[in-house]
Amino acid sequence: MKSNVVRRSIILATVILLALVSVFSGCASGGISPLTAQQRLRVATTTSLYDTGLWGYLEPKFEEEYDVELDILYAGSGKALEWGRRGDVDVITVHDKAMEEQFVAEGYGVERIPFAYNYFVIVGPQSDPAGIRDMDPVEAFNTLIEEGQTNEDVKFVSRGDSSGTHSAEKSLWQSAGYDWEEVRESGAWYIEGGGGMGPTLVMANEKSAYTLSDMGTFIAYQGDLSLVKLVEQASDLLFNVYSVIVVNPEKVKGVKTEMANNLVDFLLSEEIQELIGEYGVEEYGLQLFTPCAGQDL
Repeated sequence: MKSNVVRRSIILATVILLALVSVFSGCASGGISPLTAQQRLRVATTTSLYDTGLWGYLEPKFEEEYDVELDILYAGSGKALEWGRRGDVDVITVHDKAMEEQFVAEGYGVERIPFAYNYFVIVGPQSDPAGIRDMDPVEAFNTLIEEGQTNEDVKFVSRGDSSGTHSAEKSLWQSAGYDWEEVRESGAWYIEGGGGMGPTLVMANEKSAYTLSDMGTFIAYQGDLSLVKLVEQASDLLFNVYSVIVVNPEKVKGVKTEMANNLVDFLLSEEIQELIGEYGVEEYGLQLFTPCAGQDL
């Protein structure tokens, strides 16, 4: 019995050895190519670029052109930049100019390069219980906090997540003469969602509340919402620029600089800029993003 087990073990080992010899012989003669792992590029992006579907649209085009697998991580701009500081990603696409410039000034980013823009809008229920329709954005925020503390029908949902949209909201409160910490403690009318732009719009819709949204995500979600645009202006206060930043390899170890630069060239190329400008127009009837490669914004 024991001798049979030993004999079978020897035969099995011989078969495996012969198989390995065959594989390596094939590799040497060109008959079989050794498996190689596909290169991967780690990209941190803001939720608005992800929630609109823009990355889902561009990702396969980049992967096919450069034979690279993209790992897209999405969060608010503050979190995305933190991933860059920690070395979790190679390149970042976000929309908070002040935080981006600080990231570069600290040496974590090579250069801030704008590639697209749109505008923020204040959206809310069709009934508009605060009465902010067509107001100046600063006047609208003043009205929202005043009405929110006295009218139980007025609610506002904030991203509350250190995102680019959240930073824009804080700037609007400051322009209206309020410190954000003061606003967040002003009553139950002010709700911090703590999520991405898509989930924030869904929450605001469920609560018949107001919120600040980038135009692109609102258009993409509009078909599933009862919220409407109430305040929209092509003004500096609502201007929303998206930039790409390669993480600095001199500051952060392990950055795949060449592939990251390929992504920058890809986003700034004439073909992709045209596709960014066209994205969503056929489906939604409106332009979600305006391309701006080479502009100092």
